Amino acid sequence: MDCGNVSFVGPASAGHPHRAVVLGIGNTILTDEAAGVRAVEALERGWKLPENVLAIDGGTSGMEMIEDLSNLDFLIVLDVVKTGAAPGTVVRIAGDEIPVFFRSKLSPHQIALPDVLASLELLDTMPKEIVVLGVELISLELGMEMTPTIATKVPLLAAMAAEELAARGYAVEPMKKAA
Repeated sequence: MDCGNVSFVGPASAGHPHRAVVLGIGNTILTDEAAGVRAVEALERGWKLPENVLAIDGGTSGMEMIEDLSNLDFLIVLDVVKTGAAPGTVVRIAGDEIPVFFRSKLSPHQIALPDVLASLELLDTMPKEIVVLGVELISLELGMEMTPTIATKVPLLAAMAAEELAARGYAVEPMKKAA
């Protein structure tokens, strides 16, 4: 997805408050690194998001995301993590833990997001709240398939993102399942 062509419609574009972005990042050709991208896709398939919530497949994007991430009320980052927890462990990182999380580089795409956040801070357009939802990786080998353990966590990450949004008053609705 080319984030540069993404824009909010409806209330968010009119400058109303409570804009949120769910950003899935990762490289889909490095096995488990795809989890964040796949989780944002699962969120879009499983939940109807209101107009003031944008789901972005950030892939390995960098500074081109600045406009989409500026002046947000809430940013959720979906990604694989390396915290030292057991492989496959799902983690939630928020508040003062965020800068610590971004200090350790996990993979090439993570160079971009800390730079984007630093730029947002310099521009005084940093999101008001950031939460990272991630899963402890198993493999960063070249390959299009995630390890089975990590693949099973993708729907959970999507559900956690929907819960985080709903807890803050965003009108997130589960899609109706076909009968």
